[in-house]
Amino acid sequence: MKIEINDSRRISEIQESFRKVFPYLTIGFFIHYSRDAVRPTNGVSGMRKIGECRTIHASGEMTITPAMTIHELEEIFRTRYGLEARVFRQSGKAWLGTSVTNDWTLDEQNKEGEALSQAKKLMSR
Repeated sequence: MKIEINDSRRISEIQESFRKVFPYLTIGFFIHYSRDAVRPTNGVSGMRKIGECRTIHASGEMTITPAMTIHELEEIFRTRYGLEARVFRQSGKAWLGTSVTNDWTLDEQNKEGEALSQAKKLMSR
């Protein structure tokens, strides 16, 4: 997938594009980034423009592949575009941070999120 990064795009546009490809993952963006952030809702509102939330104002097209690791994705957002991002994996109705498994690929994380969510659905029946 390719995502256009520029100051006029909204955070929610990036998140929606990402979720279309990886439905069991989400990206939280933070102005004052902390590895201690536990939920994507602790971050920047999706209605804010990217230009309001970053330190490097480079524009470009970012390619995200299923084989990319969480660490690689977060690093590109930070070093190339000045965006502090953190990926979260769905587990039923909860969102889990991926810092412990940031060496997993996006595909692995998404599949794990799907498996956890399906298991939670079966358990609640």
